[in-house]
Amino acid sequence: MKKDIHPEYHEITVTMTDGTEFKTRSTMKGDSIRLDIDPKSHPAWTGVHRLMDTGGQLAKFNKRFANFGLKRGE
Repeated sequence: MKKDIHPEYHEITVTMTDGTEFKTRSTMKGDSIRLDIDPKSHPAWTGVHRLMDTGGQLAKFNKRFANFGLKRGE
């Protein structure tokens, strides 16, 4: 195995969306990471589907594609 080509493997603190923390090891730079999505909040694990409009993206999408699709009454 070649020497000095692998990144440093060190301990980091992971902060979940609800504020709980745990320690793990990673090659990521820095000593902590804050998650935006985790198994406690993601619909794939919770079964609760909700649309979150971040920065108006959902409204922008709906406005752009409001008239797209099948025409009714034909």
